[in-house]
Amino acid sequence: MAEVGLEWEWDEETDEARGCDFELYDQFEEPGRTAWWFRLWTGNQETDGSEFRFFGTTGAGDYTGFWLVRPDVAISDQPVVYIGSGGEHGLIARDLGDLLWLFAAGLGPAEAFADTDSTAQPNEAFRIIAERHAPGGRRSPTQIVTTARAEFPHFADHIEAMCR
Repeated sequence: MAEVGLEWEWDEETDEARGCDFELYDQFEEPGRTAWWFRLWTGNQETDGSEFRFFGTTGAGDYTGFWLVRPDVAISDQPVVYIGSGGEHGLIARDLGDLLWLFAAGLGPAEAFADTDSTAQPNEAFRIIAERHAPGGRRSPTQIVTTARAEFPHFADHIEAMCR
């Protein structure tokens, strides 16, 4: 599976990352691969992650994808979730448009999950994309993540119920 990276680099002077660490797949992850790692991650052989469509990862092995929870709604209008390699999990955006605005703010999925108030540098290329595909959706990263989590407050419980 080919990947497209969102650029980020390490600033030696400040010892901080600039940009975000995220590799976008050129297609959704194959269901068999999702089932394999999701069973390992949850410790539950009875679940397969089929309610998700993962479309990217970080260098640390965190996953980002759509949660197919809204019936009869296009995949791009489904909420976006973050599944961390260390057990972290949460909603980060209500839909693809909100995710584009997070990228425009300079945050990747891990950064949006961990610290929406980070001092990320805005990404001009993603701002243009977000304005084109999600006009009028510009909000602060904190507003984007808070709104997503408020709409689906039981996501963490849902995931934890699958874990063994």
